Amino acid sequence: MLSCDICGETVTSEPDMKAHLLIVHMENEVICPFCKLSGMNYDEMCFHIETAHFEQNELEGSFARINTIQYRTSDNRKDNTLQCRMEVNSSVHSACASNHPKISAQSLPNDGTLKQKAFYSENLTEARKFLKSKEKECDLSKIKGSIYKTMYSPPECPFCGRIEDCSQDMENHVKTKHANLLDTPSEDHDQPLYDCPMCGLICTNYHILQEHVDLHLEESSFGQGIDRVQCSRDLELAHQLQQEEDRKRRSEESQQEMGEFQKLQRQYGLDNSGGYKQQQLRNMEIEVNRGRMHPSEFHRRKADMMESLAIGIDDGKTKTSGIIEALYRYYQNAATEVRRVWLSTEVDHFHSSFGDKGWGCGYRNFQMLLSSLLRNDAYDDCLKGMSIPCIPKIQSMIEDAWKEGFDPQGASQLNNRLQGTKAWIGACEVYTLLTSLRVKCHIVDFHKSTGPLGTHPRLFEWILNYYSSEREGSPKVVCTSKPPIYLQHQGHSRTVVGIEERKNRTLCLLIFDPGCPSREMQKLLKQDMEASNLKQLRKFVGNLKHKQYQIVAVEGVLSSEEKVARRQASQVFTAEKIP
Repeated sequence: MLSCDICGETVTSEPDMKAHLLIVHMENEVICPFCKLSGMNYDEMCFHIETAHFEQNELEGSFARINTIQYRTSDNRKDNTLQCRMEVNSSVHSACASNHPKISAQSLPNDGTLKQKAFYSENLTEARKFLKSKEKECDLSKIKGSIYKTMYSPPECPFCGRIEDCSQDMENHVKTKHANLLDTPSEDHDQPLYDCPMCGLICTNYHILQEHVDLHLEESSFGQGIDRVQCSRDLELAHQLQQEEDRKRRSEESQQEMGEFQKLQRQYGLDNSGGYKQQQLRNMEIEVNRGRMHPSEFHRRKADMMESLAIGIDDGKTKTSGIIEALYRYYQNAATEVRRVWLSTEVDHFHSSFGDKGWGCGYRNFQMLLSSLLRNDAYDDCLKGMSIPCIPKIQSMIEDAWKEGFDPQGASQLNNRLQGTKAWIGACEVYTLLTSLRVKCHIVDFHKSTGPLGTHPRLFEWILNYYSSEREGSPKVVCTSKPPIYLQHQGHSRTVVGIEERKNRTLCLLIFDPGCPSREMQKLLKQDMEASNLKQLRKFVGNLKHKQYQIVAVEGVLSSEEKVARRQASQVFTAEKIP
């Protein structure tokens, strides 16, 4: 073990001692504890203190001869204060003792070396208080003169007497020329040394090494405990964050689902915003407020509506009759591009009104189909005494069919309630209502396209086969005994009243759309009807490109036994699929 002659610190090897001297005593800047003088090495500072501050130094000797030397690091980031007890060599004190007999040679150590020992801060505090009181009595001008003189004196090498321009050059000189003189041989060089297996520290005693290793193990155990606690906290925090994120995600999904459900309710008329009557009154009030309807007209229509609802019969204000007859005349006299045409039995056109605009197409198409059946004597037995019902009456009739046991799945989807709502109906509800009236019909589902670009040529072929059994040899215009066909696709429904076979062998459907107003349909009743007027009726293969189409085709009358059988079959709805 090696001990520093300056500060007494013990190190294990010569390289460590060199590093200690270089870092602590050669690179650091020494400051006088009395006048803050700096810029000199350690020996020069000691000489400065003994000559310029001999009185303060002597007074400190009375308090355990304590001095304080401050070392300030070269990078000025922090102040290190080394508090040392110094005993100067006999030669320096002999020079001072001639003027100050209080400092005797007997008080100096025999070997004349400079030694340091640790001291207590309270002694230093007492000494400083005493020095401050005495400092006022000293001639400060003389002290300052000697300080300035010493400050600007060139440094001298303590080993070879070489003089350099500045302290930095002197330090470099000592490091390079006298580095070997800074090493102090260890007195216990032959003493066995013990290396710590964990950090490499060299210990001179086995028991010290054991205690040192035990400290390592205690720190490791404590660190592992902290790591386990921290890991547990991290897992708990992660679990809480995950739960919070899951709750937030479920809440957002629930809100989104509820929003979509409410949107569907509004779209299909199940949002409890009223039915046909409420919408009719509301829209007529809007027309009055906008100046499009006179208040007297409002009250007249309201009275007609209330009467129609009371008796359950449609007021006929949206009906257009005689179109099939007008089409027959047109095809007989014109339409040279048409090779043959097949028309259904006479059918009235019904369009949407203020009360059912946006949702009543299914009800209007049922009215069209029923208007044709009421003209056919074959259906007198099952439809005897019936008139065209209004929309609220149709809703009531479907609810009655559900109560009989028809289509329980469809009834549950609509909450077993249609009256007072704007709920849409489709092919299944029309089939249910017709079957409950003992009208024989069936559903055909064209569930995917059968032609290029999403077209449905098989649908056109099926309708052609429905209206005509023998095409060859028949006249150009054929008025069949077949009722019209209910045609359903996503978001809308229409009624097929005939089909054209053109000279180029292409097919074209003739369709009544409840969205077409009466003023447009009445143009077809003119004697000089033009081909452009048929544009709203004609639908070619390329015009029907929805993903799926369903049709309800009437075939005749059901017996009571057949009605019961179909009611049982409707528990699980099936349809003919093409293809």
